[in-house]
Amino acid sequence: MATLARGGRLNAFGFILRLAARLPFLFIAGRVYGAEALGRFAYAVLIVEFAAQLATFGLRRGLAQLLANAKKPHACVVADALLLALLGSALCMAILMSFPRAMFPNSQIHGLDWLLPITVLAVSWTDIALAALAYRNDVGATVRARSLVEPWTISIVAFAWQWISLEDGLIIAYVISMVAALIAALVPLARSYGVPHGWAPDLVGSWRTARKNAPLAAADAVEWASRRIDLAVLGLFLSPAFVGIYYVAQQVATLPAKLKTSFEPVLGPVIARNIAEGDKAAVAKQVRQVSYWIIAAQAGIALALAMPGRAVMGLVGAHFTGGTATLGFLLAAEVIAASAVVSEAALIYVDRHRNMAISLVMLALEAGLAVGLILGMRNIGWDLAHQATGPAIALCLALGFASITKSRLLARNLGARVSGWRMDILYATAAGLIVGIPIRLYLPELWQLIIGIPLILAAFGVVVWTKGFGPDDRELFRLRKKDIDELHENEAKAQLADDVV
Repeated sequence: MATLARGGRLNAFGFILRLAARLPFLFIAGRVYGAEALGRFAYAVLIVEFAAQLATFGLRRGLAQLLANAKKPHACVVADALLLALLGSALCMAILMSFPRAMFPNSQIHGLDWLLPITVLAVSWTDIALAALAYRNDVGATVRARSLVEPWTISIVAFAWQWISLEDGLIIAYVISMVAALIAALVPLARSYGVPHGWAPDLVGSWRTARKNAPLAAADAVEWASRRIDLAVLGLFLSPAFVGIYYVAQQVATLPAKLKTSFEPVLGPVIARNIAEGDKAAVAKQVRQVSYWIIAAQAGIALALAMPGRAVMGLVGAHFTGGTATLGFLLAAEVIAASAVVSEAALIYVDRHRNMAISLVMLALEAGLAVGLILGMRNIGWDLAHQATGPAIALCLALGFASITKSRLLARNLGARVSGWRMDILYATAAGLIVGIPIRLYLPELWQLIIGIPLILAAFGVVVWTKGFGPDDRELFRLRKKDIDELHENEAKAQLADDVV
């Protein structure tokens, strides 16, 4: 539990850094480049990141299990994983470069847009490098790469490139930021694992790993797609400008979602070790605890951003305020998704095939509902702004199905309760609403942001801290010298064991 808390603290700090860096990018993209250019960028990045998910063959989360069961030096295992991702990335890059229209279906291809597919390799290798470092409890590398280097690079380059070209500035900024994040991940990887002595490319072994990881890769792709298919459906039915507005709402809503990914680098290895030891009770307790931490944090942040939602969207530009309702639904979806995501972190080790089946059903449900809601609203004469909320509503419903189903499946596998929902979250939400409603009704939008958000968070947090948090919950906020010493000792032991092998 202390290990999970340490990793959560470091990555929660990274979340704050990412928030501070991502908002300038949205501000620059919305006010300088405009909603249409932002929508074009969003759709292209969606395709590239989907290709990167496929190229990793599920190793972003599956690498922990490979390292835990390794019979050869860990450096060689990581080299095998990078080789497999290289082969997958090369195939995906070749396809996208041959058919660039897949990235830009509704706009002209110009400038340096052809460079975009190279980020497939950058993204896949960064994910694997950070997963390998997380196995050795080096969460700081993830914070540096994902929360400092990547978001600040894209913001700075997007700002500077406006004087060169407004047509491909966002694309160039994205490419450079992904390459910078890759460098920030590979440097600590080389320091931690060293040179893989005696390693030779093993294509047969790589193929076996790819086949074994197929269910996990599919689950990763589906989980990723569940946060993108709404944008893809929207792009098929509405103009790029609406895609741009939806993208901004999505980026704001997924900021609190980074809190659950904050625990993934640490939760995966901890669960993998306990599963290997047969300690199902410990796994259930860890899933239950992390679920509660994530749900409580996400609910508070979602409430604080949703109440002054119009003011939040207005920061990017006045014409983005039409996405206020969409923002509310997307924030709710991230809270609903917490149980499914944390349960899946264990299901990939204990019941990966049924987990994959549930994910596929969820994805089909989301796509079907999104299309049905848009067409239904169109048939009854609702305007385009209302139609644009259809995919967000579909996401809420589909994630609700996944959370309930996956939690129950994991509980049956572990023989213990895994849900992190507690009544104090409802009490805290009520406190936040009591404080937030007058702020929303009577304060100007600027003061809603400056005063309202902190007050809503404070009201929510006080109730959770006093009514909900027990000793295990407060472990998240303890930073003790012996924890740091233990962490360093474990890293040294891992390195020594690897060197001996």
